[in-house]
Amino acid sequence: MLAGRDLLGAAQTGTGKTAGFTLPLLQRLAPMATKSFSPALHPVRCLILTPTRELAIQVHESVKTYGKHIPLRSFVVYGGVNINPQIDELKRGVEVLVATPGRLLDLVGQKAVNLGKVQILVLDEADRMLDMGFIPDIKRIIALLPTMRQTLLFSATFSDEIRRLSAQFLKDPATVEVARRNTPAEAVTQYVYMIDANRKRELLSHLVRSNGWDQVLVFTKTKHGANRLASQLQKDRINADAIHGNKSQSARIRALEDFKVGKVKVLVATDIAARGLDIEELPHVVNFDIPHVAEDYVHRIGRTGRAGATGEALSLVCSEDRPLLGAIERLINRKIEVRHAPGFEAGLPASRKPETRKEEPRREQRNDEPRREHRKDDDGRRKRPTRDRAEDRPPRHPSSPAPRPSGNSGGMDFNKPYEPSPTAESVTSAEPVQRRRNTQPIPALFRKKAA
Repeated sequence: MLAGRDLLGAAQTGTGKTAGFTLPLLQRLAPMATKSFSPALHPVRCLILTPTRELAIQVHESVKTYGKHIPLRSFVVYGGVNINPQIDELKRGVEVLVATPGRLLDLVGQKAVNLGKVQILVLDEADRMLDMGFIPDIKRIIALLPTMRQTLLFSATFSDEIRRLSAQFLKDPATVEVARRNTPAEAVTQYVYMIDANRKRELLSHLVRSNGWDQVLVFTKTKHGANRLASQLQKDRINADAIHGNKSQSARIRALEDFKVGKVKVLVATDIAARGLDIEELPHVVNFDIPHVAEDYVHRIGRTGRAGATGEALSLVCSEDRPLLGAIERLINRKIEVRHAPGFEAGLPASRKPETRKEEPRREQRNDEPRREHRKDDDGRRKRPTRDRAEDRPPRHPSSPAPRPSGNSGGMDFNKPYEPSPTAESVTSAEPVQRRRNTQPIPALFRKKAA
């Protein structure tokens, strides 16, 4: 690195790759450091790209720690937060910029950063940076950089495809491999439990409680699965939280900090936490879901057993996960120990409380009740008992007692047909009653004169 040559570096997880490229680049940039306040004297000279926000924050902390006595300005930019404070900071001048690809391209689009004077490009976790998800953004960023630069690629795993792809960005690179390719840390004890898929959560709760684990990092395949598992563990009275890409950056940082200080016992995460995160003396890593990419297994279990410490990495394997487990064993070139938890072996039913059903009292048959005789037809089949419909069928309109007249009926029976009363007939047949003549005197003005 000090000679300015391109480099492809591979080493086991937890062996200090971040310090391996941070210290030399600070030494190369130290002669150009200045205490001037002019932004023109602080262009971006080193660009460090990481696949996740958490890793970007961690790398920037390392740059500040190692270079606290060197007057070099450093800053980190990532998505999920307000972009305006980042724009204001970049206007003051930054020499070492740590960034995620998406937010960096947003800042370039707003003309808030100029990459025309970059001398060193670092791709941390390069195998993930060069996969199909990031390669378009990486190509766009590299097109903005000077052709005369130093490019450094670091990771714990490099597949043959990634090595061929890296040849597009490296010029006569030197290759440094600290250990055999795709080898996990030797200080990590690996073992698996064969378990049915629907009992994984039950076994995980049992292991955490029975063994007294205080800090466990659990990996799942999906974001929804992480939320669901964290919720289920909380119902089991185990303090748990989830971290994944759908959560806000503040929530992710808070969950990670609570896990580091011991406020959260179990942190359920997707693979965003499997890349480069340094959790000091993490004792246990659990693969609740086996990763589809075998290299991700190495990065997952690499969160424990870092810097010479010991750790345990266990995997919960169901019948569907066995082909994935075989691919992992071929990658690391070793067989993983299989352990058994009493009562949780694959194929055993889950323990359930017996259901108590209330027995209904059986109806005793009276002696005077006739028994139904079941006849059989010619084929030997059982025929339904037949009965004489004329005798046994109840009447369609059963007789009911005559309704009692209501109190307001006046003694009339409304259930009988209408019959005219004799008083009404006599009134109609009688002669019309003469109208009563008015006996009041008529005024003389209105009286008719005699003819």
